Amino acid sequence: MKTLQKGFSIISAIFLLVVLAFLGAAMVTFSTNQHMSSAMDVIGTRAYQAARTGVEWGAYQVLRGGGAGACAGVLPPATFAGTTLNGFTVTVTCVPTVASEVTATGGIVTVYDLTSTASQGGTPGSPGYVERRIQVSIAQ
Repeated sequence: MKTLQKGFSIISAIFLLVVLAFLGAAMVTFSTNQHMSSAMDVIGTRAYQAARTGVEWGAYQVLRGGGAGACAGVLPPATFAGTTLNGFTVTVTCVPTVASEVTATGGIVTVYDLTSTASQGGTPGSPGYVERRIQVSIAQ
């Protein structure tokens, strides 16, 4: 009888070890996915801030830099060297639209459509790629 009990103990111990190994592997996988998701959230927030910076920079160029003369297609990108936004590619486009409206002064209103796109991480669809786009219209 003792031989039968010893064999059963070994089978039970091996079964428990296999189950615990699978549980450990599942917990490691879950933890890794959570960390990657959290890191992508942080990078997504940084991409949003880079796109927002591009829109603000473009608005400054239009409002303080001469209006339609400063809004000619793609504006030169700003650099983020030495900041937490370093590594992002920011493209700002500007499209002016002239509209005749009845204003208090009887003038013409120009609407500037600014679009800022910030991206990082290679090409769309690749792991780690993040892109955020912000659009703003400014009437002057």
